[in-house]
Amino acid sequence: MSCDKEEILELRRRVLKKDFSRMNDRQQQAVFHTDGPVLILAGAGSGKTTVLVNRIANLVRYGKAYESTFIQPEFTETDADSCKSYLKGGEISEVTRARLSVSACQPWRIMAITFTNKAAGELKERLCSMLGEPGQDIWASTFHSSCARMLRRDGERLGYSSHFTIYDTDDSRRLMKDVMRDLEINEKTLSHKSILSEISRAKDSLISPEEYESQAGADFRLKVIARAYMAYQRRLADSDAMDFDDLLVNTVRLFEKCPEVLEYYQDRFKYIMVDEYQDTNHAQYRFVGLLAAKHNNLCVVGDDDQSIYKFRGATIENIMNFEQDFPGAMVVRLEQNYRSTQNILDAANAVIAHNLERKGKTLWTAAGAGEKLRLHTAENEQDEADRVARVILDGVAKGRRFSDYAILYRMNSQSLTFERMFAKSGVPHRIIGGTRFFDRKEVRDMIAYLSVINNPGDEIRLRRILNTPKRGIGDKTVDTASQIGQQVGESMFQVISHPEEYPAITKAAAKKLSDFSRMMRELIDKSEEGMAPSELYAELLEQTGYLMFLRAEEPEKAEERIENVQELSTMLQRYEQENGEEASLSGFLEEVALFTDIDNYDAEADSAVLMTIHSAKGLEFPVVFLPGWEEGVFPGNSVLYDPSEVEEERRLAYVAITRAREELYIYNAESRMIFGSTSHNRISRFADEIPGELVERSRSREYAYRPESITFGSALSGGEGTAPKAKTTYRPPIHKPAPAGTYKVGDSVQHKTFGTGLILSATPMANDTLLEIAFDKAGTKKLMANFARLTKL
Repeated sequence: MSCDKEEILELRRRVLKKDFSRMNDRQQQAVFHTDGPVLILAGAGSGKTTVLVNRIANLVRYGKAYESTFIQPEFTETDADSCKSYLKGGEISEVTRARLSVSACQPWRIMAITFTNKAAGELKERLCSMLGEPGQDIWASTFHSSCARMLRRDGERLGYSSHFTIYDTDDSRRLMKDVMRDLEINEKTLSHKSILSEISRAKDSLISPEEYESQAGADFRLKVIARAYMAYQRRLADSDAMDFDDLLVNTVRLFEKCPEVLEYYQDRFKYIMVDEYQDTNHAQYRFVGLLAAKHNNLCVVGDDDQSIYKFRGATIENIMNFEQDFPGAMVVRLEQNYRSTQNILDAANAVIAHNLERKGKTLWTAAGAGEKLRLHTAENEQDEADRVARVILDGVAKGRRFSDYAILYRMNSQSLTFERMFAKSGVPHRIIGGTRFFDRKEVRDMIAYLSVINNPGDEIRLRRILNTPKRGIGDKTVDTASQIGQQVGESMFQVISHPEEYPAITKAAAKKLSDFSRMMRELIDKSEEGMAPSELYAELLEQTGYLMFLRAEEPEKAEERIENVQELSTMLQRYEQENGEEASLSGFLEEVALFTDIDNYDAEADSAVLMTIHSAKGLEFPVVFLPGWEEGVFPGNSVLYDPSEVEEERRLAYVAITRAREELYIYNAESRMIFGSTSHNRISRFADEIPGELVERSRSREYAYRPESITFGSALSGGEGTAPKAKTTYRPPIHKPAPAGTYKVGDSVQHKTFGTGLILSATPMANDTLLEIAFDKAGTKKLMANFARLTKL
């Protein structure tokens, strides 16, 4: 061969660099470094998903080739020529590609863990697009899905069946209320929510009920919680059920109790990658550490500046201490942003720089400075919402879509004012974080039926459906059956399957229970015989008469509720199509249990989005509004005197700012009504920390500007500077519509956004008029006359 070793190694590196040429130098560094622990500090919008996908693709295609000095003996001069041709714009053969690889990894030996099903789905989709069929073999899923899958396989070693139920938040609350009733714990003294929150924190820290009890000492409150924790876990076990936290806790327990199970997964997964590592809690940290202990090839991607889930148990120390926990780790900082303009990034950099607990990085972009941020002081929350609605309508009139706009707030309660204003102004909108499809009563009822068919030991779900639809089975009968089960060591379903054997259950009640259990047993048998979940669901609807029950219970809402029940049938069929022969009832229920609200976010729907800043993490929008930036609102009063909590809030502000791609509007109000009382708060310190040269200021009411009241770079933020001169650079036009009562049916009107239309109806309402208008291009809309900014033609 005429090529020497160094020439071949250089050729190989150049081919790999060309294959991953769309990535910047830092991203390539993360992709090509394969062995040992790696921490990728990925700033907002820096392409971390791209790095994950390409790193996995490199492992599957080339393995350690970029940094290795090994050359396959089969590599020939013909392969060298193929490489040279490729570098000049020609083709490279697949045989040559294979000969360039060094210890390429089989795809099934790679695990990629994310926090949401949406992120896992996107990762898998991109891997399959890049690698083809081998991409299907990569284990890409959420923490909870991964643990559920492992426990389905080996949970019997901990006393669970492979059909165990996963309890969601509502199920856990129901169970805890039952536990509190049994233990005579007064809800007014200690709420079920506070007990569950304390138990969740204990589980995040891998503290068992026994350990929690021993740590409670003489603290009466903690001793009560310890009793509830113990009883709660016992009731879960009796129902062959786990809550979300148990999925992680029990998987760690399984690994520690059964080293052969841990060894199986350690041998299987040579490379482990974890996304959003800054959001991991102690249980997740332990889970990942155990899995990675053998090969030490752990790559975590995260951003300490976006650690905003402390209230869920996330510990920022996991990412801050990564180099200490995994000696020899390589750290790669991704600072080039592909999302926002430089002005937006400079604002975010300036705000987050005030935090002390961070590793440090500075975001930059090649996209240019962009527009300045707008900081507007409104009179009150109604004026704030009105201003936002006007900006959106003006923007849409100039060619933007409603879906370009997002309103991100600190507290859910802030959304109501925007909902009302948008309804009056005709701005189509949707709330992420409202009532989920799976939270609707009729859907929960049907999920409960399917859950009991899948796991008859599930007492919480069984209680829900025993008398739904009405069967004349009262609460007293249900409680009696439950108590009998606890006394004789049987599940409640076993008791109601032969109720005539227990004198405490009356004959009338026994017959009703027998009829119900017989119906359910027939459905259980059909499920075990292999009936498809969608067919089983159709059988369930017929047997229970649930649709007739809906029509009788609330006739006015029946159609909508029936549509929801039928939509579940559609979801079952879709699930079967996607999973083929592997589709099962337990698999579908697991997907439902692990489904999160953000998984249902549809970026294609043309409507403005309202959501909390927490919910918006991972998303981006051309235009973002951040209302309520006042001390006492954001940050809230409860954190003002705790530096660590203020730093968490500042990270939330950083996340909020970096959701915007092109335009960012920040609002504060002179007065704001919160929870029934009016407050007058000064502007948020986070807005104060944005350099004045990045901002255009405006206010709704003009009066003398007072530098001492609001300054950029003030003493509060630790910087120097003086307030800029007051100027109103953005002031939405004030349109004075015709008096509300002057509009009548048949009038032709002009709307700035929706165009021309004809008034179909005009209904007086207080000092306003509700108009139904058929617009030529935008369709029929209902608008309040005083807010519609209409012109009579």
